[in-house]
Amino acid sequence: MKKHLTILALFLFLASNILAQFGLTTQYVSTKVFSSFDKVQPNSEIKIAIELNILEQYHINSNKPKDEFLIPTELIIKSKNVSIVSITYPKAKDVSFSFSDELVSVYEGKEFIGAVLKISDSVNVGIMEIPIEISYQACNDASCMAPTSVLDTLRVEVVNNTTPINEVNQEIFSNLNISYTPVQTTIEKNDDGIASTLESSGLLLSILFVFLGGLALNLTPCVYPLIPITIGYFGGQSEGKTSKLFVLGVLYVLGMALTYSVVGVVTAMSGAIFGTLLQNPIVIIVIAAIFVVLALSMFGLYEIKAPDSLITKAGGARTGIFGAFFMGLTMGIVAAPCIGPFVLGLVTYVAAKGDVFYGFIMFFFLAVGLGVPYLFLAIFSGRIKSLPRAGFWMEGVRNIFGFILIGMAIYFVNPILPKIIANYLLPVFMIGASIYLLFIDKLANNLTGYRIFKSIFSVLMIVIATWMLWPVEKSAPNWEKYSTENYETALQNNNKIIIDFYADWCIPCKELDALTFSDAKVISALANFKSLKVDMTKSLSKETEIIREKFNIVGMPTILLIDSKGNEVERLTGFMNAKEFLEMVKKVN
Repeated sequence: MKKHLTILALFLFLASNILAQFGLTTQYVSTKVFSSFDKVQPNSEIKIAIELNILEQYHINSNKPKDEFLIPTELIIKSKNVSIVSITYPKAKDVSFSFSDELVSVYEGKEFIGAVLKISDSVNVGIMEIPIEISYQACNDASCMAPTSVLDTLRVEVVNNTTPINEVNQEIFSNLNISYTPVQTTIEKNDDGIASTLESSGLLLSILFVFLGGLALNLTPCVYPLIPITIGYFGGQSEGKTSKLFVLGVLYVLGMALTYSVVGVVTAMSGAIFGTLLQNPIVIIVIAAIFVVLALSMFGLYEIKAPDSLITKAGGARTGIFGAFFMGLTMGIVAAPCIGPFVLGLVTYVAAKGDVFYGFIMFFFLAVGLGVPYLFLAIFSGRIKSLPRAGFWMEGVRNIFGFILIGMAIYFVNPILPKIIANYLLPVFMIGASIYLLFIDKLANNLTGYRIFKSIFSVLMIVIATWMLWPVEKSAPNWEKYSTENYETALQNNNKIIIDFYADWCIPCKELDALTFSDAKVISALANFKSLKVDMTKSLSKETEIIREKFNIVGMPTILLIDSKGNEVERLTGFMNAKEFLEMVKKVN
């Protein structure tokens, strides 16, 4: 049966070509063409939508008919200056007909075919005609007609790269699932390197690899807040014995590793931004509250320890064990935004592998590597109690640590405060705490060494706070707020583009603004770029989620450098100084 139908279809196709020569064919489809821009530029892309109006009581085969003897509907562009990037055909209907034993995939009524076209860089300025052909085979409920085609022409004005263009017909294109060619990313290079290393290694070698990667994270600026927090907490949480200090430090690191690994696995499996917990006001407030609670214990209001029943069962005093582990759990969240190329690659690899246990193990040992230096820092800080001539000066040191923890609470809550308060709260607190230590706190002032240390520390805090309050006019690139419109316009204008994805809770983002983007040479080098900033602070919102998926953003900061052809040349996922950044910018043409 199918063999005979195939021969019949071939005959009809040949017959239709003969009839077309004499204008005797019937058109069962009429078309209307729409474009997404009112003008186009050389070496750019444009969306088109072809409206198909199919004659009543007829249908045409879909682009993928289920029977081989049926001729598919096809969009054809015959132009040396235009090529098809992608095509989206409408969703077909499966209908039963007498001439076929199986359901037939068809289009009926009014449908749209969408496509993205690439305009050649050699096209001349002026009116350009793009010939559009839809080849199809029409059928009614009883039989199929001879295959034929309908021709149409899209006339569009070609302008130079300095002429602005505007989007049109968005009510049509908003309903079509077509998109321009995505920006080529270099993230795949990072992923491939990490993925290939892990794939070619056994479990033990993979653990060692990620452990070393965790150690390397300590070179990134976003872990710096962990230093004063660790010193502040362990400075008054031990009895001076090295063995107990070591146990407390291990629990601190394990708590950090547990939270970090859970956050990492959830992030990898859900595709969310690594470290988004720190943009949630509830989480921020809880972390700040923990710091305040720990600070009050430093001031002697109470002592953090495990429940007495557990202490009794354990056979002795275990002061600080519960607090150390709980503190580590909190620090896992604080460390989560420490994103870099290594973590970015690991997140992507774990997500692709889809093995929850494997992902947990990898992130756990990554966090252990991150936390090992803080084990030794905890031992060093806790040993303060074992210094000679212990007495009132010890309580004075605890007070200093208490102020450090309150300062860190203010630091973490700053992103959710109004700007006018956030800019002044921490430096004003630093000045107030320093004045208290200098003129009100009299503990151990009879000890010359401690008094000198306290005075130097307080004066240093006052100097830093004054510098933070001092108004400084800093130069910066001509940043614009990102929008789809100005990004697409920059692509159409063949501009070089830099996109800075930042968040208020991201420490390296602030360092980039303060140290790299304020450099005069960097500003000069970026003068020829379209400079766009994307605020990802509210990274759980629908708007930022769309942007995240579009550019494959995993963490902050992420800097994209895009050349004049719309290709991503470089991707920066961490802090980089001005000199290194300039070398990266030079690669963009």
